[in-house]
Amino acid sequence: MQIKSAVYVISSPDFEKCPPADRPEYAFIGRSNVGKSSLINMLCNNEKLAKTSSAPGKTQLINHFIINKEWYLVDLPGYGFAKVSIRSRNRWEQMIENYLRKRTNLSLVFVLLDARHSPQKIDLDFLAQLKKWQVPFAIVFTKSDKETQRVVSSNVKAFLEAMKKTWQFLPQHFVSSALKKTGRDKILKHVAEINGGMLPPLF
Repeated sequence: MQIKSAVYVISSPDFEKCPPADRPEYAFIGRSNVGKSSLINMLCNNEKLAKTSSAPGKTQLINHFIINKEWYLVDLPGYGFAKVSIRSRNRWEQMIENYLRKRTNLSLVFVLLDARHSPQKIDLDFLAQLKKWQVPFAIVFTKSDKETQRVVSSNVKAFLEAMKKTWQFLPQHFVSSALKKTGRDKILKHVAEINGGMLPPLF
């Protein structure tokens, strides 16, 4: 897939204020500071598309971008730790849950995991929640350039092994680096295949 255009559309405080559900939609989510904005910018070949920050919890709304005038890319707030009040965190969690469960044109959620770390309970719990809600997803292991290939491979394998304890089928997964643009072609190919009806989304 060639990205010919990537344009910011709107930031919404809840799913009911999102754009009309008239085309396929792919959401990106992960723990705070997992490199989500950097990955989105890398995929779209636009370093300034999604706002990046070293401060966790920067994304606070549902951010829509339209890609090639054909499908939506959605930047969601992170889950887990962020330097915000409990009230704000609860509001975010409800906003994210409503979006994930009620957005009718949501084709797939890309869940981002930091490839530098061993399996984290918070990530496994979030995937279990997606399974409960029957939300289709794929996994993207980010920041693979910030560790040795051996460590990254070991962490990826360990996470998938942890999933096997409770999952019959494992989701599609990708290893990426925003700096080296690793995984870009494979992720965009996956989107193109789902859009073209070649792949059913799995959960």
